[in-house]
Amino acid sequence: MKVLTAPRHRAVFISDVHLGSAHCHAAELAEFLENLRTRRLYLVGDIIDLWWMAERRAAWGPDQRRVIDALQALARAGTELVYVPGNHDRPVRNFCGLVLPNMRLRRRAIHVTADGRRLLVTHGDDYDALTQFGNLQERFGDWLYERILAGNRLTNRVRRRLGLRYWSLADFLKSRSGAAERYIARFVQAGLDDAGRRGLDGIVCGHIHRAGLFEADGLVYANDGDWVESLTALAEEPDGSLVLLRHDGGELVRLPSPVDRVAQVPQRTGLAA
Repeated sequence: MKVLTAPRHRAVFISDVHLGSAHCHAAELAEFLENLRTRRLYLVGDIIDLWWMAERRAAWGPDQRRVIDALQALARAGTELVYVPGNHDRPVRNFCGLVLPNMRLRRRAIHVTADGRRLLVTHGDDYDALTQFGNLQERFGDWLYERILAGNRLTNRVRRRLGLRYWSLADFLKSRSGAAERYIARFVQAGLDDAGRRGLDGIVCGHIHRAGLFEADGLVYANDGDWVESLTALAEEPDGSLVLLRHDGGELVRLPSPVDRVAQVPQRTGLAA
């Protein structure tokens, strides 16, 4: 068995892959995983879209198989996989608590960073009751979202032919929707409140397809994004810093470890006046 040596990241978090649906960017995810070196990989829900596959024709081909092969290769190389199912792979929750070879299934997890912070790892659908609109508006939103994602695929097909980088039409439109922004704000607050009630230092989640990494009221909010719109992942560096990554490995946001931030503050000498 190949043993992973000198992992580039201490931990990596991905969610909302929706593998098997027409909207999954499986090729980009496969390439990301094939180049990944990490001690632990959290699969934070909606990895295989069992809902889509039950309701519609599954989109499954060479790129989807590459994703599965890359996950198996990481496990063989020594990466520990922790699977926290979401709402689109909800049936997997029936097996939470099992420990499989190089994989643990958990309803929720607590990740302890290198600098000692304790982060709740959960998909995020538990907060739907606190964040959703009415049923009619919700159904219309789902219908509209499907059409936006179809436009997103078409837009990026054209951009690839022109040699342009991936760009999320869906995220662009959501950022200009007041209703979407209010929903995201409620979701963020619900996640932070949950972490606070549990006496933890923050939360890592997915579910809303909006990547984010920041601190609020002393708590960390980290949303690793998705592989339908944003094509992002969250990583913890060996010193405890958190980094939001693009699918090509580039950094979007970095949240330094509090230890590093203290070390960077100039030390004053002498007596205070």
